[in-house]
Amino acid sequence: MSDPACEIFETLRHCDASRSELLQQLADYYRRAELPMELFEARKMIVRDSLGLPLLSSEDEPPRCEAIERQLETGLLEACRESGEMLIRAGRVFEGWTYLRPTGDNDLIRSLIAEVEITEDNYDEMQRVLLHEGVDVGRGFQAILDHQGTCNSITLFDQAIAQRSKADRRAAGERLLEHFYNELTTLVRADIEARDAAPGEDESLYDMLASRPWVMKDGGYHLDTTHLSSTVRIASTLTDPKQLRMAWELTQYGRQLHHQFQYPGEEPFVDFYPAYAAFYSILLGENVDAGLKLFERKAINVDTQEHGTGAIETYIDLLDRVGRPLQAIEFAIAHVPADVPSQTIVPLLIEIAGRAAQSGDASGYEKIMDFCADKQDALGFAVAKHAAMGK
Repeated sequence: MSDPACEIFETLRHCDASRSELLQQLADYYRRAELPMELFEARKMIVRDSLGLPLLSSEDEPPRCEAIERQLETGLLEACRESGEMLIRAGRVFEGWTYLRPTGDNDLIRSLIAEVEITEDNYDEMQRVLLHEGVDVGRGFQAILDHQGTCNSITLFDQAIAQRSKADRRAAGERLLEHFYNELTTLVRADIEARDAAPGEDESLYDMLASRPWVMKDGGYHLDTTHLSSTVRIASTLTDPKQLRMAWELTQYGRQLHHQFQYPGEEPFVDFYPAYAAFYSILLGENVDAGLKLFERKAINVDTQEHGTGAIETYIDLLDRVGRPLQAIEFAIAHVPADVPSQTIVPLLIEIAGRAAQSGDASGYEKIMDFCADKQDALGFAVAKHAAMGK
């Protein structure tokens, strides 16, 4: 059997049909041989040849017209796509990602990497792409949980994810919540079985504790209590009712801990577990008005110079999330400290006003326009006016 690596030279040597056919033969060879980087270079030559450009680029190339630049870019992106797919399917994840990144096709990248199993050999590379490059934060964070445990995962969240987008925080937060809740529930169930009749299979963590108050009476605990409080805090951005219920159940477990394990939080959650219990109850549609009054008092009375604007932000967030967006806008305008630049709050207010407009009330934009005019913020005013005008 002849060597394909030698055959390609014979093929190219005897290819006299056309120069474009010569380059296509080269690309086909690299495609069959599954050599993605070489394939990219061959496809780049094909694109440049089709546009009448030298096959190899140089530093002193003359300027090109816009139409040629667009065609060159389109061709190179298609070459990036094919080579990137080939690299990822070969398990060369980070290299594949670098080729696919210019395409901006995150759905394709995510779907390709979803087919790659995370192993000890590729763990670091997968984490770099999934988590740190943001391709699939949820899956990357789950891998941290599986390989490094809860403690390292929480540390990573606070150091690398807490300042990222709300979507990324939710993707990681839901993995942490379900991991911790399921682990704690399993341990509580085993504790009960060791001392009493086994709980019913359908009993939740809260059900088990509510009917057996003796479980927590001796001042013990089943998992690291700092991990419990961190999980309750991190889960606050989640929206799924099932997950919100799990977070609420964790607050009920926390409230039964010995007082030395009930650490204070930051405003408005200084009284940590009772405050978060009220927070999650509101989002679950339970005791909404009473709960909102609690957070309203905090938002009005907490000293922002000493404690920051967390209490105000939490109350605004709650109003928006329970379907009171206009009230959220009005409160923000009335209570955000004067030294907070309007540019830092207008994007959030526009987002909230958009949700109100979808429900049929676009008056929030007018409120934002008045606020921006008062703050001499013409840019914010224009953004609000533009949104109010619709399409």
